[in-house]
Amino acid sequence: MEIFISLFQQILFGAVIIIFGVLLTDRINFIKTNIQMGKPLDRNDRKSERLKAMLLFAFGQKKMFDRPLVGLLHFVIYAGFLIINIEILEIILDGLLGTHRLFAPFLGGLYPTLINFFELLALGVVLTCVVFLIRRNSHLIPRFWSREMKGFPVLDGNLILIFEILLMFFLFTMNATDSILQTRGAESKYVSEHYPAVGSFLVSQIFIPLYRDWDTTSLFYLERIAWWVHILGIMGFGIYVTYSKHLHIALSFPNTYFSNLEPKGKLENMPVVTAEVKSMLGIAEATPAAVENSGNIGRFGAKDVEDLTWKNLMEAYTCTECGRCTSVCPANITGKLLSPRKIMMDTRDRMEEKGNNLRFHGKDYQDDKSLYGDYITKEEIMACTTCNACTEACPVNINPLDIIIQVRQYIAMEESGTPAQWNSMFANIENNSAPWAFSPSDRFNWAEELKSKEV
Repeated sequence: MEIFISLFQQILFGAVIIIFGVLLTDRINFIKTNIQMGKPLDRNDRKSERLKAMLLFAFGQKKMFDRPLVGLLHFVIYAGFLIINIEILEIILDGLLGTHRLFAPFLGGLYPTLINFFELLALGVVLTCVVFLIRRNSHLIPRFWSREMKGFPVLDGNLILIFEILLMFFLFTMNATDSILQTRGAESKYVSEHYPAVGSFLVSQIFIPLYRDWDTTSLFYLERIAWWVHILGIMGFGIYVTYSKHLHIALSFPNTYFSNLEPKGKLENMPVVTAEVKSMLGIAEATPAAVENSGNIGRFGAKDVEDLTWKNLMEAYTCTECGRCTSVCPANITGKLLSPRKIMMDTRDRMEEKGNNLRFHGKDYQDDKSLYGDYITKEEIMACTTCNACTEACPVNINPLDIIIQVRQYIAMEESGTPAQWNSMFANIENNSAPWAFSPSDRFNWAEELKSKEV
């Protein structure tokens, strides 16, 4: 009976691996296609600086440690979960080959040491998840309960934490029942051959008293159920995160690598405007790629996601929804509608909607919706002070301000929708080369007045 179950498991596991691979590949391609909706942007320079940024901010989580306790807890759950899943290699090979603890004979006494280390990390993950669940749902931190966090975003954060706790529980159950079965070899030839004597482990041994009195057959089925739930849970987690804010687990690395390395206060000239001005001045220059490949050559600024750059769209998928950007935004703090986190979430939601439209209705389909107007309001955009506090606060180097500025450029240059005071300033700059309403020839009159007073 056990041999039949083992053979059936091999076939079933192979099918599960194929299904998982197809679903994950399809989702990755969908995300990649959505990001490629954005306009071109060259971020292939200064490779050593980019690598350093990735190591510091994505791998080393430098900005997370601005708040040391939270940074440490986050590192425990992040590093712990990644390292624990090294065991996936053994589990996958066991599932495909019909073996059990394949690496144990090769690693000898080192094998129990590794499993003990993984279990300690797993315990750290469980404790940290419990702390984060309490912290997230205690209403003590306002940024977790902003208006954009209603509904799925709150559920998403809680689901992942609960999911990880359950995964660790089934890992402990699998190891605990395995430890008991190691001592039941006399009752079953299959058990004696299939469960090598590697001993009990540091954390899972706590669970042994719960299952010690179970008969061997029941223990075998429980161990198999825990094994299946654990590996299926990890695969399910791998697919779910591509729909979740936890996609930053993967995208934080390329996102930080392709960070903007220029000073945060530096604003780039609009390629469309630059090309037009140089054309008017008779300066021959090749048309910039951003202009040449844009689907809306005549559009100034950004109205919809395809008007943004691919980096803006990658950042939308990378957003962790932690709300650090919103918590330091002076506009938000003073009661304005602007929330940099919402800007990123809205961009991602619109990109998903646009991607699904292209997938199911074709590239010519128009849903008569756009990022600006249907997702992001003018009131939000105009509230920004362009102080860069949001960009500085983001732990994975996301720049909400870049999207805000591009949408604001659309409002100013396409809609002429800026406030009257701004329009006066724009006119003064155009006519007088300064924000003030006086002639450039009168600019130093104040100095002459000072000289006359000195005399």
